[in-house]
Amino acid sequence: MDLTIAPNPFFWNAEFVRSFYAGLAEAPVARVVLGELVCSKRLPFWQDEIPQAIAALQAAGKEVALTSLALITLKRERKLTADLLGLGLPVEVNDLSALHHIPEGIPFWVGPLVNVYNEGTLRWLARRGAKRICLPPELPMASVAVLAGVAQAEGVALEVWGHGRLPLAISGRCYHARLHERAKDSCQFVCDQDPDGRDVDTLEGQSFLAVNGVQTLSQAYACMADHAARLQQMGISALRLQPQSTGFDAICADYAQLLAGDMTSGALISRLSAAHPDMPFCDGFGHDGAGANWRGKAVLV
Repeated sequence: MDLTIAPNPFFWNAEFVRSFYAGLAEAPVARVVLGELVCSKRLPFWQDEIPQAIAALQAAGKEVALTSLALITLKRERKLTADLLGLGLPVEVNDLSALHHIPEGIPFWVGPLVNVYNEGTLRWLARRGAKRICLPPELPMASVAVLAGVAQAEGVALEVWGHGRLPLAISGRCYHARLHERAKDSCQFVCDQDPDGRDVDTLEGQSFLAVNGVQTLSQAYACMADHAARLQQMGISALRLQPQSTGFDAICADYAQLLAGDMTSGALISRLSAAHPDMPFCDGFGHDGAGANWRGKAVLV
């Protein structure tokens, strides 16, 4: 089992993006998914960094893919999706309409926003050309085990969400714009004020969700450290880590040590908790319970 880095869902400026992927080139990860996942309006601000990031990552021996948007609605977004194949890299599909632009026989990847919930869906995608699939993070472990068996039979690499705020939904409405009493078309890109999403509380003040433009995320950060060994036994090929604006190189290094057997899950959780004391964790889906639950245990290190 190795590590895949998810596409960055947040709105970071070009300089920060450049620095982030330059650092990631040195991280102990196997592959990286690049591109704009959430809002096509953000892309012009940092798209010129993509070729440089691809070059740096490939020079460091990483496998690189490009993500489609999670919600393709406009003509220019359809064109952006069609143009992805022209860069000669695998396309990760996060909206099934992207398959319209991928000819039969061309391999592609599938991201966690596609509802691969059962064997029939996985087989159909595999026979359509999917070579790598990241499962939706809400699947119970029993379903993951079944799908892992199907994936092995179909020759598909299967991933599970390993770390980061869980991607829950995409909407046509922009929550960040509405929060600032702006229309979506005149949002003034206020989502850049929250580089890891904006926490949302209930009316009673209870931590609930996070918003990122048109995307809804979990308020807590998934940490599947306690489940890595079990997932590896099932045949899962990679854990997927979602970028965050602080301490991400260390997070990648810690998970790599975990998978190599050089760090226990308890030690990893302890290190994460010490480095990010304000970051709540969750692993409820790994225990077939409510996703926001947390049963991971830290140890003294």
